[in-house]
Amino acid sequence: MQAVIDYLKQNQSRFIRELCDHVCFPSVSAQPQHRKDLQACAQWLTGHCRQIGLQTSLCPTDGNPVIVARTPRQKSASSRQRPHFLVYGHYDVQPAEPFELWTSPPFEPRIKGRSLFARGASDNKGQHLAHLNAVEAYLKTGTELPCDLTFVIEGEEEVGSKSLARFLRQHRKELRCDAVVISDTGIPSLKHPALTYALRGIAAFEITLRGPARDLHSGIFGGSVDNPAMALCQLLAQLRDENGRIVIPGFYDDVAPLSRFERKELARLPFNDRAYREFLGVPQLFGERGFTPTEQRTARPTLEINGLTSGYQGEGSKTIVPAWARAKVTIRLVPNQNPAPIIKLVHKQLAELCPATVRMEIKSGHGAEPYVVSPGSVKAQAALRALELAFRHKPVLMREGGSIPIVNDFKKILGADTLLLGLALPDDNAHSPNEKFDLDCFAKGQLMSAYLWQELGRG
Repeated sequence: MQAVIDYLKQNQSRFIRELCDHVCFPSVSAQPQHRKDLQACAQWLTGHCRQIGLQTSLCPTDGNPVIVARTPRQKSASSRQRPHFLVYGHYDVQPAEPFELWTSPPFEPRIKGRSLFARGASDNKGQHLAHLNAVEAYLKTGTELPCDLTFVIEGEEEVGSKSLARFLRQHRKELRCDAVVISDTGIPSLKHPALTYALRGIAAFEITLRGPARDLHSGIFGGSVDNPAMALCQLLAQLRDENGRIVIPGFYDDVAPLSRFERKELARLPFNDRAYREFLGVPQLFGERGFTPTEQRTARPTLEINGLTSGYQGEGSKTIVPAWARAKVTIRLVPNQNPAPIIKLVHKQLAELCPATVRMEIKSGHGAEPYVVSPGSVKAQAALRALELAFRHKPVLMREGGSIPIVNDFKKILGADTLLLGLALPDDNAHSPNEKFDLDCFAKGQLMSAYLWQELGRG
């Protein structure tokens, strides 16, 4: 291992340059005008994987291509089959708009102190490149890996991984593995490396209320017809009470309660109420009563209005009763909630509450089940040891409030649990202007990956 560690230390400057090259591609999967940029980024990554010694294929899909890169297969000295692990990442990124809020162009990497600023630096190019750097260190120093590795890096994660599930089914045999490793989550700080053992799921829908056949003069007709915008606000407001609890019959029936152990582990995560409020820019926090802010945002279900649209939005005034109003809503789910039954409960409640003065339309959106893996499993314990060796601090166990839908596909299609070993810091601004990646996290992530294969290989 010493040769691997020395190689990583000696090549940090080059690794950072390569990360800068990687983030220069505006590989925005949500915007059709960037299709060629996605192809170019995939080709760059394919060439990089081949250069470091991986057997690499650029695999077409109905959408953006998937890169599959394998370590040279070796025969086990014993009669048992060598362990095989899959490393997942994505080369597509979120849109960078609004550009005017960036302090430097989003696809022109800028280093300030120990941070690299660029769209995709943290989510997810820097994180999957850290794993590739670690494997390069093994291959270039002739150090034997105790397991076989396959990298699967896709280009549609930011738009729902539309092609990957089908790709996994088509290549199920060669991709079958003992576990999947993903670095696409975060850690509280450099002193608190983390294994994320649970993710919230999601259920999305769009609700539209329609009133008059057209926008009406509010002076002439206002007061004689219901206003769809007002009706929508009143309707949605009835879904949550003043204590932050969702008041939909049956909503909490399947929620797995937090154990005493879990609450104790979550309490270990660093948290400062004032600093958190200042970071978010809010005068006061709000959440479900009886739970800490950490528990509220990672381990409890939520119902959020993501957007409201109705009436005149331009400059100045236009006195109307709008013909319609629309809201986009997402529900975050926790074990053991599932999207379809929850959406059914929500639809039923909205139908009962909707006034007869408007017509309601509901369009279901994407959904993903929550995910949980036992932090006491052999593989999870191996990951915790690798984190401690790399970061030199005792790791924490945490839940993540967001969703990674492909994790459930790995379980259902490949039969493999996932180890979520994120490297992003809370202020890395993923999905926001001025995204960055901490270069110390980048370096320690490489060490973590190098140690991880040793620790998992022992199992």
